Amino acid sequence: MYPEELVIPMKKELTVVGFKELTSAQAVEEALGADGTTLLVINSVCGCAAGSARPAARLSLAHDKTPDHLATAFAGFDLDAVQKARELMVPFPPSSPCMALFKDGELVHMIERHHIEGRSAEMIADNLKMAFDEYC
Repeated sequence: MYPEELVIPMKKELTVVGFKELTSAQAVEEALGADGTTLLVINSVCGCAAGSARPAARLSLAHDKTPDHLATAFAGFDLDAVQKARELMVPFPPSSPCMALFKDGELVHMIERHHIEGRSAEMIADNLKMAFDEYC
């Protein structure tokens, strides 16, 4: 497990803009089963999370349509939450960072790590915005 002093500042990059921290399996089930749309970001300590994923998640919120709910769990720290989220993201393999959009409890859009690596925050945010236009 990653040390708290390392993870907390990275968590705050999302929670400060309205993402709800999910730290348990039950919290994930409740958040992803909510009515409407929920964007879940599986956060990570890696460079692509810092340089692309977290900035993209924040940039995507500057759009006409946005999800009803925002949630995040941290890989390597919120172990039970991330495990439950990954179960709900099948058939996609475990990936961190990643972003998943759920609508009325159903996974409708997925951005895996290999879609994040090597791409700019703006490109990833545009991908999210297209999904918001379709599902939100």
